[in-house]
Amino acid sequence: MAQMNAITLKQLRALAAVDVRGSVTAAADMLNLTVPAVSTQLKQLEANMGATLLVRASDGKGSITRQGRQVLSTIAQIESALDNCAKSIDSINSGKSGLVTLGVVSTGKYFAPSLVARAKKQLPDIRVDLIIGNRRRIVSALEDQSIDLAIMGRPPRYPAVESVALGDHPHILIAGPKHPLVTTRDISPERLLAETFIMRESGSGTRILMERFLDRVGEGRTYDQIEFNTNETIKQAVIAGLGIALISAHTVMDALAAGRIATIDMPGLPIIRQWHLVRAVNAGLPPVTEKVLDFITEQKGSFLPQLP
Repeated sequence: MAQMNAITLKQLRALAAVDVRGSVTAAADMLNLTVPAVSTQLKQLEANMGATLLVRASDGKGSITRQGRQVLSTIAQIESALDNCAKSIDSINSGKSGLVTLGVVSTGKYFAPSLVARAKKQLPDIRVDLIIGNRRRIVSALEDQSIDLAIMGRPPRYPAVESVALGDHPHILIAGPKHPLVTTRDISPERLLAETFIMRESGSGTRILMERFLDRVGEGRTYDQIEFNTNETIKQAVIAGLGIALISAHTVMDALAAGRIATIDMPGLPIIRQWHLVRAVNAGLPPVTEKVLDFITEQKGSFLPQLP
């Protein structure tokens, strides 16, 4: 039976370091400790947990067990809570009533700063920190509670969340302004799939949506693709003529207005999704977080860019 009262941060961080560095020796170097000291912390942690957390190989490398993975998940939550606690104390020390960390998927970086600026003006007693990342990172941050709220497209199935729709999130198919498909009507699946498609990285919500669209249009047929990890790079690649892309309209408003890119019209486009404000159910709802949540909800999507 686990002896939770005997578990220390040093023990937990020893296991986390082995997971990051791959061996006890490398973990000791990371923690500025001796190898015997780290080994002792690990043995004490395993004894306290009543389970084997690390399988040590003859070459010194460590393999984390299933039980160890569960402990690592909890360690991530503890470290996030400590980090948030430190930031909240800094905020209180500077005269704020608290800290709220808002995570936004990278597609939203074009409007998120203005939203935070509004919050700062309307809620001067609350510090709102902004974290931008792809969908995978933001969902992970919700899970380990390193963020309090998130703005994203499709709410995740896990962790369990509560969500509220904020407004329309249109996705459009873009190409260079002189691309032949811009003026073509009744584009056939064969003609469309002859193009090269520029995609976001795996794990991006925009990529998932594009793959579903192309699978539906092409009924599973293959196509050429190029991968970039930012919307800005994709926009520049389309302008340069490398291919076409299905992308959030909110990320290319400037280029559309300037005529540097154009839309391709096809049945089913634009694809209208919704932006959602979400929070993890098991994270609780402190008063400062509730104030920011209510503030964003009351904006009714007025901070979202509008298609020309």
